[in-house]
Amino acid sequence: MDRLIHTPEGVRDVYNQECTKKLYLENQIEQVFHAFGYQDIETPTFEFFDVFGREVGTTPSRELYKFFDRDGNTLVLRPDFTPSIARAASMYFMEETMPIRLCYRGSSFVNSSSYQGRLKESTQMGVELLNDDSAMADAEIIAMTVKVMLDAGLTDFQISIGHVGFFQALSEEAALAEDVLNELKELISIKNHFGAEELLAKQNLRSDLFEALRDVPQLFGNAEILEKAKGLTRNPAAREALDRLATIYEIVKDYGYEKYVFFDLGLLSKFHYYTGIIFQAYTYGTGEPIVKGGRYDALLQHFGKKAPAIGFCTVMESLMNALERQKISLPIANTKTMLLYPDFLQPLAVKLANEHRSKGMDVALVCFARDKVLADYEEYGRKNQFGGIVYIQKSDSVLAIDLSTGEVQPVEL
Repeated sequence: MDRLIHTPEGVRDVYNQECTKKLYLENQIEQVFHAFGYQDIETPTFEFFDVFGREVGTTPSRELYKFFDRDGNTLVLRPDFTPSIARAASMYFMEETMPIRLCYRGSSFVNSSSYQGRLKESTQMGVELLNDDSAMADAEIIAMTVKVMLDAGLTDFQISIGHVGFFQALSEEAALAEDVLNELKELISIKNHFGAEELLAKQNLRSDLFEALRDVPQLFGNAEILEKAKGLTRNPAAREALDRLATIYEIVKDYGYEKYVFFDLGLLSKFHYYTGIIFQAYTYGTGEPIVKGGRYDALLQHFGKKAPAIGFCTVMESLMNALERQKISLPIANTKTMLLYPDFLQPLAVKLANEHRSKGMDVALVCFARDKVLADYEEYGRKNQFGGIVYIQKSDSVLAIDLSTGEVQPVEL
């Protein structure tokens, strides 16, 4: 492999129409963020290792890209935006007690060698809502997720919502050993009901607690599943989590987005900083969630600010894959104009290009080479997303060529 022109495994170039689509989607999503009153923030691409350390509950150390600075400090390419935003918020908004709404976009890096073919660099766009622990804040984040999916062009999708507190309350009541708990989480994550039942049968549990934990992988569906789950346990913390989800659902109904909501009480995350609701947005055409998020009320305290928070991130590569596989086209017009001219009319061409640019047009100057014909430039224009060509043949002879229809018309300067 020629390392001069090839990219390393797990990263790729994005160009031409794909890049145009990606930038269009990023703009659409950013408009959603701003429409809900969120302000932009940028954090460094790399941080001190401590920001993503084990105690934060983020990406495992073996999956981090680590390197050293000249002073011997261990630095890390960010694998996840949330700890970075939490660090920055703790630094710049330490004394603020009113809600803080922040939005971001950028690359994240995870060395997930266990997943062959998965990108190790991905573009993420997301929001964080700090200093608000209300169900209204939770519902706002869910509503924004729905709006992001809709404005990206998707119509057939669902938001799976769970609550960390439900399973946590049951597992703490059961006092499961750490290895048993980890195995149970794995089984629940893959919806292995029988595996969970077999594992739990080996533990010395009360019958009601056994049944509640056993049924967690099957507790998914519409809002009625919350009442079913409530009938399985008298645990106050577990029931409180269910009540919270029911309250959030009622507010989501006020937004008119309830048809996109789906509850999954077996939804768990590899990130250990989540403390309340947790959710993922899915659609067909991609095996990975497009949006992931949840509440993390204890994370900012790690950085010195005691404040509740909730947020989500959109994985742009997963979103684009879904749109492509569902054959959803984006309303992107080729608005660039090629101003084609012979070399002896260069001064006129430059003057015309500047005049059109001052009016807001996108104009690229291209000199007509002696070894080319007009058809070569038409083909070049179509391949490079030009909408049309303005061809200056002579100082008093100009043609306008529409590259989408092939129509040619004379125009006056």
